[in-house]
This record gives sequence, structure tokens and C-alpha cells, in this order.
Amino acid sequence: QVQLVESGGGLVQAGGSLRLSCAASGRTFSSYAMGWFRQAPGKEREFVAAINWSGGNTYYADSVKGRFTISRDNAQNTVYLQMNSLKPEDTAVYYCAAALLRTSYYYTLSGAYAYWGQGTQVTVSS
Repeated sequence: QVQLVESGGGLVQAGGSLRLSCAASGRTFSSYAMGWFRQAPGKEREFVAAINWSGGNTYYADSVKGRFTISRDNAQNTVYLQMNSLKPEDTAVYYCAAALLRTSYYYTLSGAYAYWGQGTQVTVSS
């Protein structure tokens, strides 16, 4: 069982930056692949970024590639999402998720993740 708590959301102007954190409970955090997803009002939840158990492999949605960076600190049981050059279309509730994944094929699929945080709101004003 893994419990996830996101933090770091807020209101920022376009072009600004935010850093989201996701703190995980449990002693097996380093076994899990971690993902960030987001959901805007009236839209489906979409993949943002993912990182494998060691941090050696990362994956990004095309819409955030070059602007967002996912990282993890297994000693601190925390995964991060650094968001730069934010745009109004990045406005959404951001969720972190955890899964025991063995192949990268599943990293972008929300259905592959067993554990989810409660979400943190990110609002980017124009």
C-alpha cells in the first residue's frame, strides 16, 4: 500500500515556474514507477510525465517536453515535477501516481497506476 500526498500547486503568471512535490509513504517507494497526470475542467485526465524506479528513465507528453522535468529522491520518498515556462493551457489539477511497472509501454497509461494522490491545483493566468 502506498499513500501519496501532492503539494506545491498554486497560481502563477504565464511564463512562470512551479515545483510540485509528491511525498509517498511506505518502505518500498523505490520499487515503484511514478507518474504525473493532470485533469482540466471538462477534460479527461491526461499523462504529463513519468519516471522509472531508479530515476534513470523519464517520459514526457509532447505538450510539456522541454518545459517540465520529473525527478525523484528515493531516500526522501518523494517525486518532483519542475514546471517552467508555464502556459494557461497547463491549468489543471495535477495528480501523482505510483505503479509497479516492468515495461515502459504502460508508463503513459493512467489505468496502469494503482495508487493516486488527492491532486493539487495549478492555475496559470495569462
